[in-house]
Amino acid sequence: MVYKRVFTLFFCVVLLLVLFSGCVNEKTRYEALPDDAVKVTPENDVFPPVLHSSEWMQPVPMSGPINTAGAEDSPFVTPDGSRFFFTPDVDVPPEEQLMDGVTGIWWSKKVDGVWSEPERVVLSRLPALDGAPFVQGNILWFASARVGNYGDIDFYTAEYRNGGWRDWENAGKQLNQDYDIGELHITGDGGTMYCGKTSENGSKDLWVLHKTSEGWSEPVKLPFPVNTDEYDEDQPFVTVDGRELWFTGESRLGYPGPAVFRCNKTQDGSWGEPEEVLSNFAGEPTLDEQGNLYFVHHFFTADMKMVEADIYVAYNV
Repeated sequence: MVYKRVFTLFFCVVLLLVLFSGCVNEKTRYEALPDDAVKVTPENDVFPPVLHSSEWMQPVPMSGPINTAGAEDSPFVTPDGSRFFFTPDVDVPPEEQLMDGVTGIWWSKKVDGVWSEPERVVLSRLPALDGAPFVQGNILWFASARVGNYGDIDFYTAEYRNGGWRDWENAGKQLNQDYDIGELHITGDGGTMYCGKTSENGSKDLWVLHKTSEGWSEPVKLPFPVNTDEYDEDQPFVTVDGRELWFTGESRLGYPGPAVFRCNKTQDGSWGEPEEVLSNFAGEPTLDEQGNLYFVHHFFTADMKMVEADIYVAYNV
């Protein structure tokens, strides 16, 4: 609670400074990159992503204008594969992010098989820090640090209408304060939510909630073998058919950094043993209905210093 009060005070002070310092800077994503930003390519990647399955082609950087020398993050692709959301996550302090006119959620549309130049998704009239996009139909769920939150970071929704994302609305006290949910995914039928959430032992685990007449049921932690005491599990994604649960976790095969896992639903409706599909600083999986697997890959040096990050894709065979 002390941390949340300090964060809120800090955010309010920064917001006042922004308001009194004039308008928000107007920059392109490229102009906002640090002067010393370095673009890493697969040819000089020290820890390239490792694929452990024959169901996909070898992963490659996503084509088009989305990847830069910055750290692209938080990817989400719509089921039909026509819209792609992400955050640029440039390496700047929070107080500067509020003013840079770049930090936040961006989206790109696939036109004739080519991704368009990304556009920023405007979700507030006042400075805010937005991320973790999830889209279902014309509703965008996103996490935000802004004035009026129940906690330090709350989830909000917005509706796409008349060419823009409108009616930004806090997802409510139940989810943001009572349950304090983390990054989320809602199943295609709208009836089940999976989220990352800190457990009593301090580790990150996956939890499930069900839609009720009063909102959402209390979160229930998924049992072993999905969650473990040894590792963190976070950033869930469920395929459109509801048969596969994907998530980010620490590698269980000895690779450095996070890895991407998949659980298949068994005949009794439970989730099976997690399979490590991608290793070597891979995370935040998102799939279209064709089974193409998009994820974040972080580039690290041999002495374990992060350089940047790109969105990668492994196309379904």
